[in-house]
Amino acid sequence: MVTEQDLDKLRTLQEIVYEKIGLEKSIQEIPKLLGTQEELLNRIKKTFIEKNQDFEKIKAEENELRNKLYEAESAREKSEKNMDFTSTQREYEALDKEIQDAAQKEEQYRKELQQREKILNDLGEQIKQQTSLIEQQEKELEDRKKKIENEISDKQKQIDNLRKKEAKLTDNLDNEVVFKFERIIKNKMGVGIVAIKGNVCMGCHMILPIQFANEVRIGKDFVFCPYCSRILFYEESADGEESFFNTEDTGALSDLDDEEEAEYEGEEEEEEEKASIDYDE
Repeated sequence: MVTEQDLDKLRTLQEIVYEKIGLEKSIQEIPKLLGTQEELLNRIKKTFIEKNQDFEKIKAEENELRNKLYEAESAREKSEKNMDFTSTQREYEALDKEIQDAAQKEEQYRKELQQREKILNDLGEQIKQQTSLIEQQEKELEDRKKKIENEISDKQKQIDNLRKKEAKLTDNLDNEVVFKFERIIKNKMGVGIVAIKGNVCMGCHMILPIQFANEVRIGKDFVFCPYCSRILFYEESADGEESFFNTEDTGALSDLDDEEEAEYEGEEEEEEEKASIDYDE
């Protein structure tokens, strides 16, 4: 027999289970928040690596340009010295062209060097900022991990305490009923036990057969709503029991049997008429 004490246990258990489910869900959500911060740090590190690769590439180009500039300067200086030893107009013109070509290359290399130096300065500043940002993010992530570990530990202690309370409440309750009840609470937003007024479930507001409502009122066993699966308990309506019963679109189990019998008799009459027609023909 389901007593009022059993129902009170279920109501208390409902609060405990709902709180426990909320704590367990929050623990599951914590790694997602941490993952977002780790993803941000990984993106910053990826950018840092790319900037360093660009820096090394530009640095190599700069060194190559310096070597080319040195070669162009050396070639020009050599040609200028050889001008003192020219004896013909043709030699003079050839050396003069070499000097001009070398000077043009020097100018070109210096301009390219200036561009590379500017890029290196910009990249160097960006790398410096990225390094500082990475250090900051790593520190924040480490602090966040410690904070989360403490938070999870506290929540886990709360869950353990709730499980102890839960075990005391469910000690004399049927294990299958408790299992279904906790699953219903999880699926029905924390509500696993509701009243039935007349023959209407107050959880899903569906009209139930009167015979079914009477089973809830008698309270011999725990009864689950066939529509929303919640455990039902009987509660008198303010308008009185008889006036609240709704017989539309529902009926007792015996009504369903009468309908099936009537349908069967109708089928028999149709078969007899068909047989009579065949015989007359």
